[in-house]
Amino acid sequence: MSLLNVRIVLVGPLYGGNVGSVCRAMANMGLRDLVLVAPSSQLNQAEARMMAVAAADILDARREFATLDEAVADCGLVMGTTARAGLYRAHCRTPREWVPQILESASVGKVALVFGRENSGLTNEEIALCTNLIQIPSSPDYPSINLAQSVMLCCYELFVATGTFAPLGEMSPVCPTATREQMFKMWREMLLEIGFMSEEKADHMMLGLRRIFSRAPLTEDDVSILLGIARQTLWKAGQVGSGSEKSC
Repeated sequence: MSLLNVRIVLVGPLYGGNVGSVCRAMANMGLRDLVLVAPSSQLNQAEARMMAVAAADILDARREFATLDEAVADCGLVMGTTARAGLYRAHCRTPREWVPQILESASVGKVALVFGRENSGLTNEEIALCTNLIQIPSSPDYPSINLAQSVMLCCYELFVATGTFAPLGEMSPVCPTATREQMFKMWREMLLEIGFMSEEKADHMMLGLRRIFSRAPLTEDDVSILLGIARQTLWKAGQVGSGSEKSC
């Protein structure tokens, strides 16, 4: 629930595509509260809706304020993002470093993540309203990051830190030794049949094959496929060897 207390604040956004993409990034990472501060009068709403895709509800529920002061008035922690250096920006940390504090604060109150204009970022006056500053790691040759991508990177770090995501595990159990050995026996027969190796070198080649297949546990599904390859190859080799196929 703490992510619902995290507000994404876009100051002076210029492009509808970025606003829509921000909505989609928020939806991906479980955030819902979007605020725009003095958006451009030329901001393309149709483009924003197109880029939001299935997150148009976040776009529709957005709130707009004339100033940043109003947008963060109820927030205890206000995290401003910046790519520029300078005396008043020297205490920046990465999103990952700030995440524990953000989540702790969001568990009891509102937190704002503030992103500046696409062409100029946040002003010094706006930076002064921020309690903390975020700087996203990037190449010194080109440190400026797209607005929507910056939002996604910050939201991603927050979402991962909640520990709510559980990747799908392997559905097929590890193959038992007896079945695995049956597979190796059939592969030996197959490789001899197609002339890949001679009987004299078979033991050596099979050790190499075992080494390849030992780099990750073989599941029952894996071995079933490998057995199927061997059976089909032996059947096909038998057809060719019996002369049942006519040459063109």
